[in-house]
Parts: sequence; C-alpha cells; structure tokens
Amino acid sequence: MAGIAKRFVIIGGGPGGTTCATHAARLGAKVTLIERDIVGGAAHLLDCIPSKAMIATGGMMSDMMRASEMGLVAVEAQLDFNALRERINGIENRLETSVSTQLRSQGVNLVEGTGEMTGPNSVKATLKDGSEQHFEADVIVLSTGSRPRIPDWAPIDGERVLTTRHAYPPPELPEHLVVIGSGVTGVEFVHMFSAFGSKVTLVVSRQHVLPYKDPEVAAALEQTFVDREVKLLKGARAERIEVDGPVVRVHCDDGRIATGSHALMAIGSIPNSEELGLDVAGVDSKWGYVQVDHNCLSNVAGVYACGDVSGKLPLSSVASIQGRKIAEHAMGLHQAPHRHIDYQKVASAIFTEPEIADVGLAEADAFAEGRKIRVTKVPFSVSAKALINSDPRGFVKIVSDPLTGVVLGGSIVGQHAAELVSVLALAVTAGLTVTDLVESAFVHPALAEVLGEAAE
Repeated sequence: MAGIAKRFVIIGGGPGGTTCATHAARLGAKVTLIERDIVGGAAHLLDCIPSKAMIATGGMMSDMMRASEMGLVAVEAQLDFNALRERINGIENRLETSVSTQLRSQGVNLVEGTGEMTGPNSVKATLKDGSEQHFEADVIVLSTGSRPRIPDWAPIDGERVLTTRHAYPPPELPEHLVVIGSGVTGVEFVHMFSAFGSKVTLVVSRQHVLPYKDPEVAAALEQTFVDREVKLLKGARAERIEVDGPVVRVHCDDGRIATGSHALMAIGSIPNSEELGLDVAGVDSKWGYVQVDHNCLSNVAGVYACGDVSGKLPLSSVASIQGRKIAEHAMGLHQAPHRHIDYQKVASAIFTEPEIADVGLAEADAFAEGRKIRVTKVPFSVSAKALINSDPRGFVKIVSDPLTGVVLGGSIVGQHAAELVSVLALAVTAGLTVTDLVESAFVHPALAEVLGEAAE
C-alpha cells in the first residue's frame, strides 16, 4: 500500500518498544531498536520483575511459617540474601536473553547506545564507545521509560538511603526500613520487607494508604500492615532525611520523626525525555511527558510515544498494548474504525499479601460523579477453595449498571487477585453483564466462584 511507513527507529527497548519492534517487523517494516541499558526495559526488568520475585520469596516464607494451619509441622524459613540476589539476576538474564533472541530472529537491528532525534525523521545513536550512527526514519517511536523521582532533600547513597533501584535486593537486609510513599510501589516494599523480618515504618502523606484506590481496599491493606506490626505515620509528609552513622532519621512536616536503619524513597517517577531531542524535532511535551493522541501519535507526523514517557498509565501491560497499536497504525492497518485504547478499562494489581487488583470504574469515583451504580460484594470466607487454602481473607466487589447489568468495574482483595481480575477485565472490555458472569460455569472448588456469587 502506497505511503506505508517502512523504516522504524525505536528509542528504548522496554515492553512498549520491543512489542512495537516485533509487530512492525512482522508487518514488513525495517526496524532498528536503540537501547542503552537492558533490552526488555530497565523499569521492567530492574524494577517490576525483581520486586515480584522478592515478594514471591517473602510469600513462600509466610506460607512455611503457617504450615501448621495445613496440618503440617511449622518450619522457620531463613532468608539467604545471596541466593535471593542470584535468583533475581538469573530471572533478569533469562528474560533479557529471551527478548533479544526474539527480536533478532525477526530481523530487528539492535543497537546498544543512546538515541536522540536530530529532526522529525532522523535519529542519532551514540554508542558506548563514543562513536555515532545515524538513521533516517519514516517512523520514530519514543519508549524511554522513567526513573525514580528523587527530591533535592533526599541524600541518596545506595546504602542507607535508597531508591527502588537500590532495593532489589538492597546491599543488606534492613533492620528497620522507613518507606516514604504509600502508593503502589511503597506498599509493595512494606509488604516484602516485613515478610523478610524487617521492622517497617511507612510515612503516609494522606490519611490512608493507596490514596487513589478504593478506600475499602486501602483499609483492608492497612489492617494487614497493623497485623504485621508495621508502624503507620499518617498525615505526615517527609521533608528531610538525616543520616547519623547506622541511624537514619526521616523528618516530617508536622514535626514527627521516623527513625530506622534505612530509608527508601518510593514517591513516583519522572520520564526519561531530557536527551531525546524533543525540541529539535518539534515534539510537544508537558512536564517531560510526550503529548500523544489516541493513536499514541505526537504532534509531529511519524513520531509516536509509548510506555511511561507517554504520560499514560505507567504499566508494562499498557506499554505493550501501545507498542502494538503504534505498529499497526503506522503500517496503515487502522484506516477503518477500530477499538482505541481505553485507559479507564485497564486492570492493575498490587502484589501485597493478600493481593489487590482492580479494573474499570471504582465505587468512590462513581459516587463522586453522581453516577448511579449497583455494587455487590462477597467475602472469600464463603469460598470452599479459600478455606481449603486456609486463606479466607479479602473480598470481591463488582460495580455494574443498575439498568443494563453491564459490568463497569470491580475490586478484588485476596489470594491470586491478580489472576482473578482478568475475568472482570474481560467483562469490562467486552461489555459483558452480571448475568453473563452468573451463568458462567466456574470450576468447583475454585476462588473464581466468588466472582459469580458477587455478580448475583
């Protein structure tokens, strides 16, 4: 087809960039992917994957310590930090090798270096040895991700005062970790280190953790933290960190001081866009995020952005969907009407214990908008499978339209919530009704049965 773009240059090899590369190559494009750190994405392979590996280890320790509940003799698991570090490195290396092999098998040209636009249709790659390569492109895709946000008052040293990148795992197991930030990343760190046996204090700037989640979900997580003897400093905003030998003090704006052996910053991220040449290429940005439309296209023809740098939901799953959509749009597949990415219907999960997952419209948001909804909630304590697993914590909540029965959203707190939410995600995306869920024959006994009961 005349006018179809053939030459792709992708800057950044995270989930968005690699997915875009593979799909564009399959559609016949000539693809070059420039990555400076690790193919597969630093945020993905050095943040997301290691954190979930550590959480899985902590979960295994917790399971072993409650073995008596399953009719077994309880044992006390001891953490081997070196073995954990080797395990994480092994997972990272295997995934990077897998992604790199797939890209090369499809003819993608992998370039190790830093990419920068020198115009709306040209890119310069600076290699690790200082040499340069120049590329002309019909399509440029920016997929450079983000990095932890570090305020000026935080003396990050990678030993006592850490960012998330220093903590997978940290140089040593903290005796007492002060976590600053009670969003998704912060609460996952609270969970994993309390599971490892560290004392944990969480500085919560609002009046409850997870400020953008369902308050009932946040309350359930807070109770878990209280049960683990996690200290919560609510309504406190950190403003200074003092390191005094083996002691770290986090000073808050209300005069309170959280004292521990280590402090961890988990207060969000900032986009990696300073050196992309946005101004040179004429690409609009806001607070460092590339401004894109529903096709992930910037204001400059042929220049797209996906992943964290696009300013949309900072999730690997979203980046991958964006990458695929970019490849299809740039190669001319979206001439006819098609489904655009609906960021309001993206499922997300928090890998605490118990897990938390949600999708679509939240109950609190619906009430804030004055929207009429039907909310049904069923605890896992009614589930035979939950009792078999000796873990009846949590619940399933479904939000639906009271007139049509269409599933609008839902929240799950409990074992395997990250897997179970996929059913609700499909229902929300496909416009299924609560009747569709009720009439689905779920396996018995299974945790998924609670989804059907909540839909009743």
